Amino acid sequence: MLDSTAAGLLTGLSLIVAIGAQNAYVLRQGLAREHVGLVVAICALSDVVLIAAGVGGIGRIVEHAPWVLDVVRWLGVAFLGWYGVSSLLRARTPESLRAAETTTASRRGVAVRAVALTWLNPHVYLDTVLLLGTIANHEGSTGRWWFAAGAATASILWFCGLGFGARFASPVLARPRAWQVLDVLIGVVMLLIALQLALG
Repeated sequence: MLDSTAAGLLTGLSLIVAIGAQNAYVLRQGLAREHVGLVVAICALSDVVLIAAGVGGIGRIVEHAPWVLDVVRWLGVAFLGWYGVSSLLRARTPESLRAAETTTASRRGVAVRAVALTWLNPHVYLDTVLLLGTIANHEGSTGRWWFAAGAATASILWFCGLGFGARFASPVLARPRAWQVLDVLIGVVMLLIALQLALG
């Protein structure tokens, strides 16, 4: 139980911690201190729903067609490999992430943008529904839901930390070296997970 939850937590964090449109938006809202709670709630709850759908949906499909798991597993290996290599290549040319100049935005406008950046991003589906769902199913019928709980916790912790902690982290996140180290760590973790899936 604890092993599955910890695996889900670490895998979830490794997938979500990366420079992207959604994270950049959460960070900018945190730095601007505008509707931070709303943005964090939308992003975190969306991840929880998608993770649950991935774990539940893939599990039901596999029960009726076990070969589907092999197909999805190798798709996951391919994507994780590409993701890991891309992160390592990105680390060669580090970029800083600074908050853009912001103006006071309406609550509705902020919510619409957060929803769009979450649900219209194909990587969100690959990460939560496909990858986490596939990895979770290697934990067994009960373990997969503990894995999902760990991954969901990772999303909640990350978005809360990114949104509410942005004001404290802005000097660090503005330095290219910080993102370079982060990209290297993400790349290594992704490649290790890909290897684990390939050998499993």
